[in-house]
Order: sequence, then structure tokens, then C-alpha cells
Amino acid sequence: MAFQPGGEERRVPAPPPRPGPSYSGPPPIPAVPAPPRAVRAARRLWLASFVAGLAVLAGSFLTRDSHLRRLHGVVEDMAPGSSAGAVGAAADTVFWGSIAGLLLFILLEAAVLALVMGRRRRARWALVPLLAGHALVLLVASSFLLPEGDAGGHVVLLWAGALVLACVGLVLLFLPSAGAWLTPPKP
Repeated sequence: MAFQPGGEERRVPAPPPRPGPSYSGPPPIPAVPAPPRAVRAARRLWLASFVAGLAVLAGSFLTRDSHLRRLHGVVEDMAPGSSAGAVGAAADTVFWGSIAGLLLFILLEAAVLALVMGRRRRARWALVPLLAGHALVLLVASSFLLPEGDAGGHVVLLWAGALVLACVGLVLLFLPSAGAWLTPPKP
């Protein structure tokens, strides 16, 4: 009740009743289901592939002096009579270009794998041409980055292992359970 200036009482209507709780709305933060076993295995295989590739690149970097000496000889044989500066620049370009190309593919694959793990369904298709390009760059770079002697066998084994791990990881990303997890739920 409220009093008015003339001393009269006036009734104030009660507020309307509040609506009951609604359970039809979505939660404020949707729950993300845990990745299935195939996706977790694919992630581990890709990470092992990255580690193997980076191990080869680190080994090549640490033994760069022997690689550069060998490449100087190769460039001198291909272009006899070239100046020492030109031979050195060509050998440096080939060596560092090979390292940069392989590192670029590893980084791109890691970025796309992060998108896949963020449940971007179409990102796994980007891994197919990236892996094919990685294999081609690896084939070209192997002629420049393989050390002489017995160590070359270990490098080839690591590179082959990295490619096989990545290929198996890619196949696992296309299994039905992975596809179901990568498909976002309809709102």
C-alpha cells in the first residue's frame, strides 16, 4: 500500500510472478569431448615425426662445416673456374635452403595439426599435400644434407621413420571415429 497526499491509501499491484528455470538453453561454455584413441595416436605419431625431423636438422646444423666443405667440392666440380666467393655462396645457399625448406614444412604441418586438434575437420585435408611436398623437399634435400660415411644411413633411417610416422598419423585422422570427433555438434 502506498499513501497519497490526501491521506488516501492506494493499492500497488504485486509484480508479476517470475518465470521458472529454463533448461532448454545451451550451457554457457559447450563441453568439448575428449579426442578418441585414433586422434590421440595420430597426434603422438605426428609429434614423433616432428621430433625425428628436427633431430636430423639439428644434426645437420651441428655438422654444417663438413657439409659445407663437401658442397664446396660439389659446386667446384659442377662449375670449374668459378671464384671462391661464388662457390661459397652457392654452397651456403644450397645448404641453408635445404635446412629452411625442411623446417618450413615441419612448422606448417605442426600448425595444421594444431588446427586439426582444434576440431577443424577440413584441416586434415591440408596435411595430405603438405606431407607430399615434405617428401619431395626431403628427396631433394637428401642429396645435400646426407653426411658421408656410415652416419648417412642413420639420417636416412630417421627421415624414413619420420615420413612413415606422419603417414600413419595421417591415415588415423581419416578413420570414422576421428571424423565423428572432428564434426562439431549442431546447435
